[in-house]
Amino acid sequence: MTALPASLDLLLTVPPDATASENDLEALKIRAAQAGDMAAFEWIVRRHEQRVFAFCCRWLRCTEDAREVCQDAFVRAWQALPEFEGRSRLSTWLYQIALNLCRDRSKSRVIRQRDQTTLLDEIAEPPACPKPCPGTSAELRGEMEKLDRGLAMLPEKLRAALILVAMEGLNQKECAEVLGCSVRGVEGRVHRARQMLVEWWNEVP
Repeated sequence: MTALPASLDLLLTVPPDATASENDLEALKIRAAQAGDMAAFEWIVRRHEQRVFAFCCRWLRCTEDAREVCQDAFVRAWQALPEFEGRSRLSTWLYQIALNLCRDRSKSRVIRQRDQTTLLDEIAEPPACPKPCPGTSAELRGEMEKLDRGLAMLPEKLRAALILVAMEGLNQKECAEVLGCSVRGVEGRVHRARQMLVEWWNEVP
């Protein structure tokens, strides 16, 4: 697999997996929520909301859109939870819902941009995700902003695979379930995405 610059590789660090006890507790909460326990579902939201929001933010590059899509994703999840059979992890299922909503939002945003040609100069560059905290070094802030731009230039299929595997920590089988493709397809997309990102990273100041 194509090597990434050390600084960029650090920004793609995968979050740690949940412990077995956390997963067991989540299974109990899922069953309770499926039976109509709103408090159990609120626990699920608290556990997954931050990462789903981060995914939406990386995908849409607009905090306001990402927040709305994240909220919509959990509304959809609550409505569909009785049909969730547990064949995949709940997080995988939530990412699938969020990805579909992100795609819909992106399409509607393109349509709005076509219809509002006089505003093209204002909306050509959507705002990035929230900036790092003030304590973050200027160098790291610059690299994170550059990574945001680099992800945006990737084709949609490649961007989705790289974000899900490298940033959100899904394994290739889970990513394949979210994207509706084969594991081999995920491998190819991630490899190509990393390759394109490295080439872009080395060429763009």
